[in-house]
Amino acid sequence: MKQKMKNHLLITSNLTSRVAESYRVLRTNIQFTSLDKPIKTILFTSTAPGEGKSTTTANLAIAFAQADKKVLLIDADLRRPTLHRVFRISNPLGLSNLLLQNVATDMALRDVGVPNLRLITSGPIPPNPSEILGGTRMKALLSSFGDLFDYILIDSPPTLAVTDSSILSSLVDGVVLVVEAEGVSKEKALKAKHQLVAVKANILGVVLNGVANSSQEDDYYYYYYGSRNTKK
Repeated sequence: MKQKMKNHLLITSNLTSRVAESYRVLRTNIQFTSLDKPIKTILFTSTAPGEGKSTTTANLAIAFAQADKKVLLIDADLRRPTLHRVFRISNPLGLSNLLLQNVATDMALRDVGVPNLRLITSGPIPPNPSEILGGTRMKALLSSFGDLFDYILIDSPPTLAVTDSSILSSLVDGVVLVVEAEGVSKEKALKAKHQLVAVKANILGVVLNGVANSSQEDDYYYYYYGSRNTKK
């Protein structure tokens, strides 16, 4: 059995690794996805839990920040949040507080030790994630943050598990689907894609995660496929 990718592998230490380079390729592809309308708010989802979605989102946020872009990373998985563990910080206050309470937005912006990057963790898990993510407050938050950041990357729950990512897809410029190469069947990946298409999500492409690397430098790395390759 092939070794799984190391959990929470961030590209801050070895900028010349093949993993880091593949994130820079992904960053460039997203930047040139649309020449007519810039892609600024990007939602990340997967078919099922454990496909590396959160690590992918975090690393791409770092890649954008390393390109001198002001980046906001939001953990909108209000069911099984992960990003606070990825960056090894606490999670007492975050997105759920901003959506449900009268909390100043700057109180939720966290410094994670990466220049140009800020993180909003999930905050306490609410009883009704779908309802609050689909409310007018979430739309207003994204609009206000749009004036402060060049890119907003949002980590959301798996598409086939709950409706949260489908709801959020209407609030963003584009959606990226993360699929584990050996862990998810083609049928489930297509089902996830069709579910996003059904809600008129702008699918930018698919990140194929968990592809075995022939070298010993990295166990796993990523490929990016533009939207023209997701049509089937």
